[in-house]
Amino acid sequence: MTDTHLSADDHKRLSAALTGAAKRTKARFELVTVPISDRYALYPIVYGAIVGLTVLGALALFRPELSLRWGFLAAALAFAASSLLFEWLPLRLLLVPKRVKHSHAQAMAHHAFAARVLAQTDLKPGIVFFVSLGERYVQVVADHDVHRHVGQANWDTIIADFTDAARKGRAADGLLGAIEACTKVLETHYPPE
Repeated sequence: MTDTHLSADDHKRLSAALTGAAKRTKARFELVTVPISDRYALYPIVYGAIVGLTVLGALALFRPELSLRWGFLAAALAFAASSLLFEWLPLRLLLVPKRVKHSHAQAMAHHAFAARVLAQTDLKPGIVFFVSLGERYVQVVADHDVHRHVGQANWDTIIADFTDAARKGRAADGLLGAIEACTKVLETHYPPE
């Protein structure tokens, strides 16, 4: 996925597709898209500190005649400048290990499922199609009944089709396709009442 946001027109198209999906199945279907799953606020500071300490070490090694005051000033400036640079979101996301990004995105997907499906009082079976654009993470979280009827292979196919479209720069079209594919699967097992 190359884009970390959806346009207003994309949101309108997705909203219309979700409204249509709700009429075709009694199961609850939720689409959750987020630009990022976490701010990863400590990564710019940690990497900035590494840059600052590296500058201080390099000055001590190559310029031993430099006073300690100037060395610490250079290290502090390097820390501040690099920390600010690392605050730029695309660069910050590059600093975070993939497993950490996916762990945060997975946690957010499960929180979204708990809030949007499990916490509802109507007790409808349901799924959340979760996409974290910044982390390039997609997951379908389904309750046990839905998962038992549908199976992981169907979700994997839907996710693969979406990620293929997103890689080609058509994230909104991929989401529309995923909504349609999920709705077809759900209406087969949970037709409207």
